[in-house]
Amino acid sequence: MSGKTLTFTIHGAETTREEALTIRTFVIAGWTGRDKKALEEHIRELEELGVPRPATTPIYYRIASARLTQDETLEHTGGDSSGEVEFVVLQANGQRYLGLASDHTDRVVETHGIAISKQICDKPIARDLWLLDDVLGHWDQLILRSWAVNGGKRELYQQGPVTAMLPPQDILDGFRDVPLENGSAMLCGTLAAIGGIRPAERFEFELEDPVLQRTIRHGYDIAVLPVAG
Repeated sequence: MSGKTLTFTIHGAETTREEALTIRTFVIAGWTGRDKKALEEHIRELEELGVPRPATTPIYYRIASARLTQDETLEHTGGDSSGEVEFVVLQANGQRYLGLASDHTDRVVETHGIAISKQICDKPIARDLWLLDDVLGHWDQLILRSWAVNGGKRELYQQGPVTAMLPPQDILDGFRDVPLENGSAMLCGTLAAIGGIRPAERFEFELEDPVLQRTIRHGYDIAVLPVAG
């Protein structure tokens, strides 16, 4: 089975190393919020915008591993796409890693089919990884943030604790399509957008660990390709 090979910098408690990891199974977990009442309200809001209700919550979308990218520019047709910051769990070489990615999505296509909208956009992923076991003891302290950049102006787009989503093991356990073993990656849910979902010329995002005093950061420009008709 083919896959996408990317090079990461892996930060352990005492060592840092670069390693090429091959991802063969790529999954995006959606609707992973812990607050079920707020989750239902958000589903209804999106239904009013034409986005279909998910069949289950959480729901799991299988995505081609080729969609993962570390490029600094994402090309997409039309100006109706936007990013979403998410923590990602990677499993490779007998280890579990915590990383950071953006579930970049076409918002027009999303009204026709969420799975299709996720499949057609590349998914930028940061180059740094932490050992998941190193943060589980203070998981509730981790913070996700993102910024939308337009015309050189950087605005806070998302911010909140990872506890807005279910714990990582609960999210992983909910996926029963195929075993998540070596060579797998799962994006695990996102936060509400401050001021509403909207496109940007550049998207920047981070995962902060205030206990171990470290941060994973990533960002990418969005190059809008013309729609010929």
